[in-house]
Amino acid sequence: MPVDFSGTWNLISNDNFEGYMVALGIDFATRKIAKMLKPQKVIRQDGDSFYIHTTSTFRDYLLEFKIGEEFEEDNKGLDNRKCKSLVTWENDKLVCVQTGEKKNRGWTHWLEGDDLHLELRCENQVCKQVFKRA
Repeated sequence: MPVDFSGTWNLISNDNFEGYMVALGIDFATRKIAKMLKPQKVIRQDGDSFYIHTTSTFRDYLLEFKIGEEFEEDNKGLDNRKCKSLVTWENDKLVCVQTGEKKNRGWTHWLEGDDLHLELRCENQVCKQVFKRA
C-alpha cells in the first residue's frame, strides 16, 4: 500500500527556489515576491487520486491527477505554460515528469517522518523544499 500524503503542510525550507524560477523564465519582480512567501499545501489522497491545493498570500494553485494517467497541466499563475504531466509511484515517492517547452521538468514528493519533501526540477536547476505537517 502506497504512503498517504493527505494532510495540511506548511513550508519550512526552500533551497534554490530562485534558480528554479530563473530556469522557468519567471520575471524578476515575481521571483522577488515568490521568494518571500511561505505557502501551505493541502493534500487529499483517495487511493491513486490526488488533490493538491497550494495557497499563499500571492497566488493559489490547484492540481488534481490520477497516478499513471497523463494529463494536460496549465501552469497559469506559475510560469503560465502548459505541459503534459504524468505522475507515477517510485516506491513511496510520487514522481511527476512534465513534457513541454522546458527540458528536464518535473517534481518528486516523499515523506520523512512529519516532513513532506518536494524536489522541483527544470533544465539544470533543482529546488528542494520541505514542509512540516500543520
